[in-house]
Amino acid sequence: MTRAKNSGRVDHPILWTLGVLALAAAAFAGYLASGPDPTAFAKGTRVALAKYQGRDPTGVPDELKTGSLVERGEYLTRAADCMACHTAEDGVPFAGGRAFVLPFGTLYSTNITPDFDTGIGSYTNADFLNALHKGIGRGGTRLYPAMPYASYTYLSDDDALAIKAYLFSLKPVDAPAPANTLVFPFNQRNLMALWSALFNPDRRYEPNTDRDAVWNRGAYLTEALGHCGECHTPRNLGFALNNRQKFSGAVQAGWRAYNITPDIGSGVGAWSDAELIQYLASGHASGRGTASGPMGQAVDESLGHLKDSDLAAIVSYLHTVPSITTGDLPQPRTAPAAATFADLAAEPRGRAVYEGACAGCHGWTGISPGIAVANLTGSRSVNDATAINVAQVVIHGGEREAKAGPSNMPAFGSSYSDAEIASVANYVTVRFGAVGSHLTAAQVAKLRRQD
Repeated sequence: MTRAKNSGRVDHPILWTLGVLALAAAAFAGYLASGPDPTAFAKGTRVALAKYQGRDPTGVPDELKTGSLVERGEYLTRAADCMACHTAEDGVPFAGGRAFVLPFGTLYSTNITPDFDTGIGSYTNADFLNALHKGIGRGGTRLYPAMPYASYTYLSDDDALAIKAYLFSLKPVDAPAPANTLVFPFNQRNLMALWSALFNPDRRYEPNTDRDAVWNRGAYLTEALGHCGECHTPRNLGFALNNRQKFSGAVQAGWRAYNITPDIGSGVGAWSDAELIQYLASGHASGRGTASGPMGQAVDESLGHLKDSDLAAIVSYLHTVPSITTGDLPQPRTAPAAATFADLAAEPRGRAVYEGACAGCHGWTGISPGIAVANLTGSRSVNDATAINVAQVVIHGGEREAKAGPSNMPAFGSSYSDAEIASVANYVTVRFGAVGSHLTAAQVAKLRRQD
């Protein structure tokens, strides 16, 4: 009996299947990892900052360039919005402890005051750069991408170290971070090395020589410092930013970060430059709405402290981002509601709640009889058929000392049931929006759990 000569061919169907699956997985991982970087849409030629012949887009505005390293660092820390994540509710600024409720557990931000034991007091310059650019803490500890190092990686070394100088000028606070409660395998920090290899380019900002100085400054502020995409860009299956859908909107921490592409209907394409700048500076734009939740915090602690020239640069950059339509967001209704009550049969429970708790400030037409920041007409959130942000504002309120005037929206989360909050949110979208919502009590309960 003769034995067939080995041809090197694998005939076993299971091995063939495993091989195909492995190739498919590798191809899919490659697809995810090869997604465009934040400014790839602009095309053109990009060069290293050291070789750039134009105006340096990094650093602080001209009027602050003569300030001390700490003063410049304070401005850059504001622009990077560090305090928002590293400050617990009613906590000491930068002392950490803020909870991030994720689908796979809760993650807590760390103390970034210069305390040696519980903060970053022992960090060298190299340690700090590794944390911001590579997501590697002192001692080689891998950081979770809730720390937006995949955006901060574009920060120049000088700006990163100016931020460090400011943080080190603060009073040290002894504040250990609470223990994370992530489930397996997300509690394995070493896996973040793989995540970083796939999704963190570890590359500093490269100016685009085919774009002007204002565009490059806006790109640097928006992508590296402001890391706007971390909230406004959807995530891929690897929980990295999907820049193929750049700035088209996403849900973060139970709030909806809306489309900020130049799309006329669902984005900000219908906004004037003045309206966008006013909104970024104050959290309110007449006829467009008032910022609440995480966006309100971003305005109060970051964007509202930027110079007008920097806000104008951000707006200039946003105009050039590819327009994307978000299908479930209609163009906002801009006409006030009628003073009559043709909607009497719609959401009677919601109407009753609105009459008792809301109408005094917001009015029955959507135009406040008192303060402009309470106007509902034209607001994106009341023209959102998910009503997510309307419900969140009812639950948490919106008390802010905004530049456009104080916003004293109280929190009603403990006063009304999930069913009542769902009903009043639905009533608001029916009366003042383009498309009514159908929020349920179960969905409101879920929103409460995400906070």
